[in-house]
Amino acid sequence: MAAATVVWTDRFLEYTWTPEHPMKPSRLGFTMSLARELGLLEGIETLVADPAGVGDLLRVHTAAYIEAVREATPAQPGTAAPVSPPYGLGSMDNPVFPHMHEAASVIVGGTLAAAAEIASGRVRRAVSIGGGMHHAMPNAASGFCVYNDVAVAISWLLEHGFDRIAYVDVDVHHGDGVQRAFYGDPRVLTISIHQHPATLWPNTGWPEEIGAGAGEGTAINLPVLPGTRDAQWLRGFHAVVPGALAAFRPQILVGQCGVDSHREDPLADLELTVDGQRAAFLAMRGLADRYAEGRWLAVGGGGYGVTRVVPRAWTHLLATALDREIEPVTATPLPWREQVRAYAPTVPPPETMGDGGEVMFAAWDGPGGAPATGNALLDRAQRAIDTAVLATRRASFGLLGLDPEDPRD
Repeated sequence: MAAATVVWTDRFLEYTWTPEHPMKPSRLGFTMSLARELGLLEGIETLVADPAGVGDLLRVHTAAYIEAVREATPAQPGTAAPVSPPYGLGSMDNPVFPHMHEAASVIVGGTLAAAAEIASGRVRRAVSIGGGMHHAMPNAASGFCVYNDVAVAISWLLEHGFDRIAYVDVDVHHGDGVQRAFYGDPRVLTISIHQHPATLWPNTGWPEEIGAGAGEGTAINLPVLPGTRDAQWLRGFHAVVPGALAAFRPQILVGQCGVDSHREDPLADLELTVDGQRAAFLAMRGLADRYAEGRWLAVGGGGYGVTRVVPRAWTHLLATALDREIEPVTATPLPWREQVRAYAPTVPPPETMGDGGEVMFAAWDGPGGAPATGNALLDRAQRAIDTAVLATRRASFGLLGLDPEDPRD
């Protein structure tokens, strides 16, 4: 069995909105270019995926919506975007682009191919950085997402030998589409760590959203305040995710690895560095090894720092999956810097693979909180994350048979 595979096709670059839209496919191209320049993909045969068929799209989406995507036509230049267009198609967030159905189907096909490689036993880990369209709803495009590749892949896995699937979403925005798809399904645990819904779209993902019916207790949400930095974010992650996974005992971990939590991201307000994001990916891999026999399906997601953030963060994601870790102090290759400088002449390319972020953190040790440090700002940030952790654990941990106030759980 191979350790990992990387799903890639240049057709991922066809998922392109308007020139002004913040989600630019070039972020994917720059990621693969950086990974190749660093020698990360030497000896790795990337897996080329076919577009998903309608049958698989119907696992999550309605037939009427799929047909609407097929038939949608781009607006004429100069036409104002409607506020509430049918099926969400043609809004400012989701403008119609040529061959939208085909491009979105390739994204789904990539995540399905990754799932199939793991399910077959050919690999333990698979990465498709083109995936992660976690906002798409059954009958609507939402948040730059046309088809929900992650939900489709989880549905497929449920029919191919898996009945305990954990989904961990570290995108700055709540993983609302995936949560909704499995909100009443006890076979799927969804965990989302995101900027507080009172401060960021889609304004969902409160701790009290815990699942419904038979699925009560299998939705976990940890909202963190604007300004949260690496050490506090990682303290929160480790206070919630490992315990929930230990209780749920997943057979596979699906990770949505959006990197719009970065301090330079233009659409959100967290303060993570590439170093902190790398630490999150390493933690996910370790949790998959510990609780899911190493099975880890990782996808991309949000991230709008096209040249400075996404390529470095997702190169670290690829390296983590391939067991070829790159140290954050590693210099970015000069040819790659020239490539991104030609694309964005006014944006200085990053010189190293990290930002010098602080990834050491104090483990959460119960409702008493960490001892005061004497640094008022640090103490306030620590109290904020501890308050969030306790609210999340009290809302959901008891339903998993855990003690919300015991740091050993």
